Amino acid sequence: MATLNFGGVEENVVTREEFPLEKAREVLKDEVVAVIGYGVQGPGQALNQKDNGINVIVGQRKNSKSWDKAVADGFVPGETLFEIEEALQQGTIICYLLSDAAQIEYWPKVKQHLTPGKALYFSHGFGITFNERTGIVPPAEVDVFLVAPKGSGTSLRRMFLQDRGLNSSFAVYQDATGKARERVTALGIAIGSGYLFETDFKKEVYSDLAGERGTLMGAVQGIFAAQYEVLRKNGHSPSEAFNETVEELTQSLMPLVAENGMDWMYANCSTTAQRGALDWWKRFRDATSPLFEELYDSVAKGNEAQRSIDSNSKSDYREKLEVELTELRESEMWRAGKTVRSLRPENN
Repeated sequence: MATLNFGGVEENVVTREEFPLEKAREVLKDEVVAVIGYGVQGPGQALNQKDNGINVIVGQRKNSKSWDKAVADGFVPGETLFEIEEALQQGTIICYLLSDAAQIEYWPKVKQHLTPGKALYFSHGFGITFNERTGIVPPAEVDVFLVAPKGSGTSLRRMFLQDRGLNSSFAVYQDATGKARERVTALGIAIGSGYLFETDFKKEVYSDLAGERGTLMGAVQGIFAAQYEVLRKNGHSPSEAFNETVEELTQSLMPLVAENGMDWMYANCSTTAQRGALDWWKRFRDATSPLFEELYDSVAKGNEAQRSIDSNSKSDYREKLEVELTELRESEMWRAGKTVRSLRPENN
């Protein structure tokens, strides 16, 4: 492992220099990696491993859209694509990438195939951390670990095809074979991680649930909506409100932050923008900190996990989800955004 300084704190990370792809292939040469589920993370992780020369198979329900997608992606029924139970039987490493609700539903079937020496792999600490709610308690004779890419499966695949890597966290929950750390590190490299930083299952799921509800998705949509509505109420047109709220941020400023950091982006904006941003950022921090404290407390108490389990397990979940997504999609802000995106030069 390499020891790097993160803002004054030293942490251990795994880089591709010390653990190259050739080493990952050697560690995994006798393994059959069974990717169970072909929804959000499954395609990116399975395809990246396949392209990296790992012996990977996919387990998915037959006659489903995800089955058809796996076939379209090059997985061959009866050779590298199987019904879930067959893939579970063949796999020596089970990549359990179903949704959290589906993991609860399929767990009795999965557990039957976790024979001694196998490994159970997650990309989220949810099922293990909240096992009193999920019932997911692995046998003692198997390795249990996770690699959690810090982004969607789509981003993982896209960056892989661009010869880039998405950073991922990793954790070992149970080391039955003495090889869990080596196995999980090899898998982290094989799925296309740029580097790996260490955590544990509890910290991974707490940070993930807080992040998704916070700055990654929930908070940013709330802030977008608030600013857009204020601009519209004060007479600004939809195109102006959207451009000043979303388009400039996502297309111009965030790429600069990603490349060089917020301080560099501030330094390369107008002096008027610099002054305003420096004057106002702490007020936004102070205004939202109590809400983030409330959010983290809700995560730590298991309330967010239970809400997800209760909601996502219902038979009409997809229908209700579509109603909520339609509310976003049909809002003036995102309808304006659709028009703005259509005007980008690369889309013409």
